[in-house]
Amino acid sequence: MLRWLIGTIALSMVATGALAADPVEVHIGYLGHAGVKSTLSLVEQPADNDGIAGARLAIEDNNTTGKFLNQRFVLDEAKVKDSDDVAKVATDFAGRNDYIITDLPADALLKVADALRDRGTVLLNAGAIDDRLREQDCRANVIHIAPTRSMLADALGQYLVWKQWKRWLLVVGSHDQDKLYADALRRAATRFGAKIVQERTFEDTGGARRTDSGVTLIQRQMPVFTQQAPAYDVLVAADESEVFANYLPYRTWDPRPVAGSAGLVPTSWDAAHDQWGAVQIQNRFVKLNMRRMTALDMQAWTAARMIGEATSRTNSGDPKKVIAFLKGKDFSIAAFKGTRLTLRDWNLQLRQPILLADGRMVVSVSPQEGFLHQVSELDTLGVDRPETKCKLQ
Repeated sequence: MLRWLIGTIALSMVATGALAADPVEVHIGYLGHAGVKSTLSLVEQPADNDGIAGARLAIEDNNTTGKFLNQRFVLDEAKVKDSDDVAKVATDFAGRNDYIITDLPADALLKVADALRDRGTVLLNAGAIDDRLREQDCRANVIHIAPTRSMLADALGQYLVWKQWKRWLLVVGSHDQDKLYADALRRAATRFGAKIVQERTFEDTGGARRTDSGVTLIQRQMPVFTQQAPAYDVLVAADESEVFANYLPYRTWDPRPVAGSAGLVPTSWDAAHDQWGAVQIQNRFVKLNMRRMTALDMQAWTAARMIGEATSRTNSGDPKKVIAFLKGKDFSIAAFKGTRLTLRDWNLQLRQPILLADGRMVVSVSPQEGFLHQVSELDTLGVDRPETKCKLQ
């Protein structure tokens, strides 16, 4: 009886000591670019905390689970100006963070990835959609949460073909990113059996349209710009630079729908999304931030939640174990999209459905019914394994 009592007390002391131990701290950094990109629409101007607000919400979610596993998640935030040495900023940042979520342009992201390669720091790309980051310029220390241009274009292309809107009038902006999106749209048309009946280029002349005569000018210009086109079903706009696309709906010469950079837009997330429990996260986000959740917010939330999920599943704060699990076949993450999301092992891109939204409602979700794949229908969006140029290094 005495031995049993002593044993019980000893076990109790061990348990108490374990509970009293300091929690394992997991430090996640968020490295974004300073400033926000202006949009044509005054009601769609990005907030100063666009992206980072999603990461903050995910840290709260991680800590809700982490308190039961004696894990604590901490978010560190930094912004890079155009004049900063991004590699140096990232190197200093990596000294106090196990993982870094990034919202950086493609070239800056590559500089950071190469600067941190030997340190073993893993980046989670929440912002850059460039396909080259997953193809010829892929890096083994960069996991991509943001969808690619080709994924977005394929999602739109599938829906337009499903609707039998196979004849496209393609209007392309004059900036480099517009041309990259146009390349992805051409690829989607070829891939899914659509035909681009004509291409037109909208030159950015730098003129301001937010003037007293702006509406009158646009109302006259857009019909003239789109007249005398060959017969087409839908106008598809490639305008990532935010110069003209939002002026097209209801102003085309022929009464046709608009898609791409305006009208029906492919996106990883939309504030109108309400399926698969999305209302829950939408409401929590609005309560915390007094604004609606954007695609960048959701991509940052997903990135931080991926670290939280992998840390809890491995029950370890060791970054090597966490990253090995993230890249392994057992990893998946729930993100309010009707299916669990996984990583493509050939380029570390997160598989995900793409929403098609019109600014007020989610019209559809791709991949569309009937577009089949031998492994996952999600791999009908973007560059598939047999097509990839990525050699992770």
